[in-house]
Amino acid sequence: MTQNLSLAAEEVAKASGLAGSAWLLIALPALGALVLLVGGRRTNAWGHLFGIATVVAAFAYGIALFFDTTSLADGQRVREASLFSWIHVNQLNVDFGLRIDPLSVTFVLLITGVGALIHIYSVGYMADDDGRRRFFGYLNLFVAAMLILVLGNSFVTLYLGWEGVGLASYLLIGWYQNRPSAATAAKKAFLMNRVGDVGLAIAIFLLFKNLGTTQYTEVFARVGELSPGTVTAITILLLLGACGKSGQFPLQAWLPDAMEGPTPVSALIHAATMVTAGVYLIARSNPIYDLSADGRLVVVIIGAITLLIGCIIGCAYDDIKKVLAYSTVSQIGYMILAVGLGPFGYALGIMHLVAHGFFKAGLFLGAGSVMHAMKDEVDMRRYGGLWRIMPITFGTFLLGYLALIGIPPFSGFFTKDAIISAAFGQEGWRAWAFGGAALLGAGLTAFYMSRLVFMTFFGKQRWKDLKAEDGSDFHPHESKSVMTVPMIILAIGSVGAGWFFASGNRFADWLAPSLRPLQEAEHTVIPHSLIQILVIGLSVLGVLFAWLFVGRKDVPVVKPARVSPVVKAARADLYGNHLNEALVAKPGTWLARALVYVDNKGVDGLVNGIAASFGGSSGRLRRLQTGFVRSYALSMLASGILVVAALLMVRFS
Repeated sequence: MTQNLSLAAEEVAKASGLAGSAWLLIALPALGALVLLVGGRRTNAWGHLFGIATVVAAFAYGIALFFDTTSLADGQRVREASLFSWIHVNQLNVDFGLRIDPLSVTFVLLITGVGALIHIYSVGYMADDDGRRRFFGYLNLFVAAMLILVLGNSFVTLYLGWEGVGLASYLLIGWYQNRPSAATAAKKAFLMNRVGDVGLAIAIFLLFKNLGTTQYTEVFARVGELSPGTVTAITILLLLGACGKSGQFPLQAWLPDAMEGPTPVSALIHAATMVTAGVYLIARSNPIYDLSADGRLVVVIIGAITLLIGCIIGCAYDDIKKVLAYSTVSQIGYMILAVGLGPFGYALGIMHLVAHGFFKAGLFLGAGSVMHAMKDEVDMRRYGGLWRIMPITFGTFLLGYLALIGIPPFSGFFTKDAIISAAFGQEGWRAWAFGGAALLGAGLTAFYMSRLVFMTFFGKQRWKDLKAEDGSDFHPHESKSVMTVPMIILAIGSVGAGWFFASGNRFADWLAPSLRPLQEAEHTVIPHSLIQILVIGLSVLGVLFAWLFVGRKDVPVVKPARVSPVVKAARADLYGNHLNEALVAKPGTWLARALVYVDNKGVDGLVNGIAASFGGSSGRLRRLQTGFVRSYALSMLASGILVVAALLMVRFS
């Protein structure tokens, strides 16, 4: 294994031509962020257009880089471009370099392509916001940081982009600064991500301590030198970082709260790109995970737990954005499960990630269009019958919905079903546990997404009898073309991606120079054809149950107060916040209070006590200085008598 990796490392070519200038991919959106954030109000009139232009230009360069990479033989598709010496401290030498290979190019196209569409959509969505120019500056900052994350050729460079997207996410989640809930959500996301970031940082420290390098090529070539225990520790620490950034158990609670940000932020950052960074991290680190079966097992367990958590909670929420947020949590759970399967699933996880980028971004933009028409109302119980009034939004949303629940021939059918089949291809109890969880998740996904569609677009137009928060009537309408055109393109992508993924292992073969070639399971407890039938059957059953419980009934405007314990737990996020508070927040608070007490009474008490003793002693000694000559003379006489007495005692002793 190590020998093969060493040979692969020797095949890494120095980038030239388009790959040698790949730094432009980062420089273009970074320039947009710099101009918009430093230029101030002088750029208000044209700033949003400049922000769009930089991302579109980066997308165009990404397309050219894709065709340039495709034209090369498999052994030449991994190239590196060293830009400058970044960190040089003792034995730590880190060059700021880029790795251009099929995996990074795939992410470049996803980030810049979907990012450009969401930038265009934001022109209409943020048209009435006074800070629109600054909003586009933050979006550009995020795109630049995300490109650093996926293009970096070392774990340290990845960490730079990792923290950059965290900063941009914090700024955009808390965009509506007048809302306490938005400020709280931004802080929650920032703090919970720091927990995962600590794991990633420690993993990088371990790699440098044991291998003396953090560069991918060298790490992957020498990872066989590490002891099994060290490898397992590194894989689990990397997973902790992935859980924080990708909203996986037990660090998933921040992602639904992040919906406090504007809807374009939810579509770009918390659906299509940033939250998939954890999947990228594990896939990129596949040579490390290949050496630890225990590490991969933990990854699969976390993915299976998370996909079920997301599905269950998504069934109970009435907030349209939070339902989609928990859907994102669940779908990323499928991706994490897939990459945890090792050679059976690395490519499948990335495949589902790309498909998810299309249909989930489209669903979020569709939700934003509905909210835009309904005066920012997010409660689906106040919707109903919108399909006649918003036909374009409904049509695009419907295509994304069908792709998500896995109805053929849409993309989700080919990507999610492949993951479920791979899970059933595991040995022993793992096949039934992980395959069963993934299969159950497919049925639940169909239920909660169908519930969302029925409550939003069908049934009675409940908004006619209600008032908006400002006391005015609702007058829903179709969104402007600047918003609907990106939605249409993403909907087409949801269909087109299905056609692409249906054509054999073309995508897996494209990724082969970056990931282990896709392997088929030697045996499966359930035939693949039967799995497809089961998935479609469960999806249809989920739709049927949603129609029985929601579609054919009048939805009450106020949610029922008396519900089953399961629904109550789901509405409380399955007590995830309570768990984090009990295991992390409260012990942290108690520890902080204990340390403050020790500091005040112990450290400060000792220092202040010594200072007080010197002050008191000096005060008493100061009283001896009376200023009277007679006192000084008497003191001298007494001292002289004592000296003479002492000498006499010594003389006659």
